Amino acid sequence: MPSKPGPITVMIVDDHEVVRRGIAEVVERTDGMTVVAEAGSVADGVRRAGLVRPQVMLVDLQLPDGTGIDLMRAVRETQPEARAIVLTSFDDDDALAAALEAGAAAYLLKSVRGAEITDVVRAVAAGRTLLDERTVTRRKAGHEDPTENLTPSELRVLDLIGEGLSNREIAERLGVAEKTVKNHITSLLAKMGLQRRTQVAAWVASRKHAGWRAEPGH
Repeated sequence: MPSKPGPITVMIVDDHEVVRRGIAEVVERTDGMTVVAEAGSVADGVRRAGLVRPQVMLVDLQLPDGTGIDLMRAVRETQPEARAIVLTSFDDDDALAAALEAGAAAYLLKSVRGAEITDVVRAVAAGRTLLDERTVTRRKAGHEDPTENLTPSELRVLDLIGEGLSNREIAERLGVAEKTVKNHITSLLAKMGLQRRTQVAAWVASRKHAGWRAEPGH
């Protein structure tokens, strides 16, 4: 679908106002596009999309009353011509596949530069799709599970680190010596290609999908 005459109309959906305003400033500073609405939830996003009928939506995955996937599906039912770009902090293959299934035209991480965001907005408004099945398949092929070689004991320690437990607390939970826990951590760090315990905690947190795959009504 080619872009309409006049500026590209953009709606931004993110539950963090500071993030929304930052993205809006980038878009507004770019010739040929304008922000027509902002929203902080699925319900508000669907309502505002119905009012302003944006050409392009920039949608976060994590919203207080559902997910960006829910939003895209709802808007798609009434506005199939509206195009969506996922803009999220979740660098996750499952999220990528879900975005593709929901009809997203592109998938961007919030770490990208502002110019990249507007370049993608322009391409998507012009009818291009930057997210397809090949992208998802290619990513999955290049992202091996770093935990596949961990032993059952190491996987249990990994989970408990993710819960925020100290080495002593993990030892008590598993009924082993603290030195054994330290040995497990040394081993799993080497197998996962990490250097520090804090990296393990961050990795576990990044794999928890509840943020963007909330149950309906939550």
